[in-house]
Amino acid sequence: MALFAATLVAGAGTIHYQTPMLGAMAAEFGASPAEIGWVPTLTFGGFLFGIVFLAPLGDRFDKRRLILAQLAPLIAALLCIAAAPSLPALVAGAFAVGMFACFTQNILPLAAELAPPDSRGRVMGTLLSALFIGILCGRLAGGFIGGWLGWRWMYVISAGTLSVLAPFLVARLPSSAPKTSLPYFRLLASLFDLLRQHAAMRRVVATQFLLGICYGGLWATVAPMLARVHGLGPQSAGLMGLPGAAGILVARPAGRWMDRSGARPVVLLGVSLVIAAWGVFALGQWWIGAIVAGAMLLDCGHRATMVANQTVMNTLSPDARSRSNTLFAMHVWGGNAVGAFLASMALAQGGWLAVCAIAAAAACCALAVQALARR
Repeated sequence: MALFAATLVAGAGTIHYQTPMLGAMAAEFGASPAEIGWVPTLTFGGFLFGIVFLAPLGDRFDKRRLILAQLAPLIAALLCIAAAPSLPALVAGAFAVGMFACFTQNILPLAAELAPPDSRGRVMGTLLSALFIGILCGRLAGGFIGGWLGWRWMYVISAGTLSVLAPFLVARLPSSAPKTSLPYFRLLASLFDLLRQHAAMRRVVATQFLLGICYGGLWATVAPMLARVHGLGPQSAGLMGLPGAAGILVARPAGRWMDRSGARPVVLLGVSLVIAAWGVFALGQWWIGAIVAGAMLLDCGHRATMVANQTVMNTLSPDARSRSNTLFAMHVWGGNAVGAFLASMALAQGGWLAVCAIAAAAACCALAVQALARR
């Protein structure tokens, strides 16, 4: 568990270091905002590519071998970014980092496979806490190290950290027997078979997609909203990540609660917190403290729901945990993307209250999904 958690912290940060360093990258290469925007676009695009086309292989091959096979090229890609001589080389390295960083998506189903059924929720809560900490620390470390040593050193340090972990992973990472012998393209097609076979799986991914709209909508619009309404700059918007990390504190308790009572009460509470968060966010039009309070509620609700639903996904089909995790991640990231688009359009056309209305409606739809499932 300690090795899994450390690896998730180090791996999750690799695709988030860039966030506070994009300005420095643009200045060095003389890139416009549109040009430097390809770095985060292809980083996250590469991550989604890896989730869809690499992560399902965890059911076809030994997860240990797959994780180690992705770790080596990830370290090489990080070093390529550190030495990038031009913007195209930087963008290519960013795509490779995103693609191979999806090795974290096979650690979670491997841990679920190893965990006893009566403590699987606690295990998922612990490891998702590590994942969330990695995202938060990645953004903070990128800003701190990028400011003191330069953005290239951040990627050197990241590669070094993973290189230190690699021998421990080789020595201690347990093997996992393949669960299927399906050919590659049939393996990908079986993702749709899983959704058809499991109503609970459809409920989980629908809920996470809708909550992803709420989550992605906030982080796509909070910075321009704070600048437009309250006159705050990017530094203040960046600090919003701290109250927005409150979900780290609830992930393990949510997992323990799920082990005792099942997923349903955890999900219902989580969705209710998200609805409450957007009611509080609406007050942010007049009071900056509402944004801080809303960010804490949103992150707690979103993370608690993720812990419960990801545990469910890793329980429904024991022989397809990697593919189940792929479906889960696809809907989380897809919801974030849709939410960012809808919220950005709403902010431009109707202001902050329009953003709150759209996100609250999505959260209410997630609550309706739970109610209809019970009926």
